Amino acid sequence: MGSVAEKIARKVAVQIRSNVIDLSAFRVGRERAQEAGLDGNRMRDLIAEGYDPAFAYYAQGLTLVSLFAEAISAMPEAKSYLKTLAKAEDEYVPAGPPISPLTASYFNLWAFFDLQFGSSRETIGTCILTVAKATGMPAWIADIVRPLQESRMGFYVHMGMDDRMVLLKDITTQEVIRCHSASGYLGNMGELWYTRLMPPPHALVDHHVVFTTPYIVLDGTEERFRQYIDRELVRISASSRKPMNADYLLKYGPSTNHWNEYIFLAYVNHQTDAIFLAGIPDIRESLPQA
Repeated sequence: MGSVAEKIARKVAVQIRSNVIDLSAFRVGRERAQEAGLDGNRMRDLIAEGYDPAFAYYAQGLTLVSLFAEAISAMPEAKSYLKTLAKAEDEYVPAGPPISPLTASYFNLWAFFDLQFGSSRETIGTCILTVAKATGMPAWIADIVRPLQESRMGFYVHMGMDDRMVLLKDITTQEVIRCHSASGYLGNMGELWYTRLMPPPHALVDHHVVFTTPYIVLDGTEERFRQYIDRELVRISASSRKPMNADYLLKYGPSTNHWNEYIFLAYVNHQTDAIFLAGIPDIRESLPQA
């Protein structure tokens, strides 16, 4: 039978061989690629406009993924994905403050790389990687999609600055990471950030990028959130009867909309380059919007 991703890959391979579908849907034909800027122009334009090269690289990758997602979502195998996604869009209205604390960039990354569907628990990202391998797509497609799929939201302590780079410590690994903040928010030492970091895409780039507008937990401390993660892991392990690690929790949550719900209920305020939260996910009375 195979996984959902394998079924989609087999179907795409058959359709490509029989010329049933427009190859631009999965091989990104020249016209659509140029419209999306995937011929390299969009990345060059972003860099010319002053954007960080790492941010420009992943922004281009996200555009590529959105094209693939459109094609995959139209398949019967993705029916459950579309249903869950539509429900989340209706409930959380991810347009950014003041309409919703969920920004479009945060929500799209969740929808493409964290939202699991099917019995094999695939994401749009894992489906793209499987299709790319099965149909012989150029290696650069997997190279740009894989780090996006492997990324996750996380809690980070602001450890100060290194020139214009923010030093963020992952509270689960204790690694201090030198980052460019794409929103322009530089923050203050000791702040707790909830955000998604992307690794350097090339050997010539020596920093990560804070890819989404950072959520700043106003009353957050490393100890409080490490204790929360420990509590949640005990609950997940007990209910699933198998141990789970912090990476799994922070990426997928104990339930599908767990992290969406946390942001929604924890919202306090915002400014152009940052969004402010308060409270601990499993202490409902601590969440301002609960």
